[in-house]
Amino acid sequence: MIMLIPLLLLASAEPPYDCEIDQMTQQGMNYCAYQDYLVADAKLNAQWSKTATVMKQRDADFDSEYDDRPGYFDTLLAAQRAWIAYRDTQCASEGYYARGGSLEPLLVSTCKTKLTEDRTEQLRFLIEQ
Repeated sequence: MIMLIPLLLLASAEPPYDCEIDQMTQQGMNYCAYQDYLVADAKLNAQWSKTATVMKQRDADFDSEYDDRPGYFDTLLAAQRAWIAYRDTQCASEGYYARGGSLEPLLVSTCKTKLTEDRTEQLRFLIEQ
């Protein structure tokens, strides 16, 4: 039952912290850093959709008669899966600086935001070539 209280706070209509003014407590910083990650992740997902569509079109346009390597999309998908595993373990590792402490979620979310923003740019670059 104790675990439900934090979930109920997150499920309420009003966010528990105003990230414009409430970043003075560790909980507020953790919450706001996670919100930043959610924004970055949404942008990544939007870019993924665009990039995946272009890669599928490149596969459709490509004559693979003399090239038996994986297609554009299959290669992109494998890279994305590897990147997700990298991001999650890299950021867990960075969080271990404060392992078990109240700072750990902030370190993990900040790392995930940075790596996710970088990956979004990488995905954008792939279709701008």
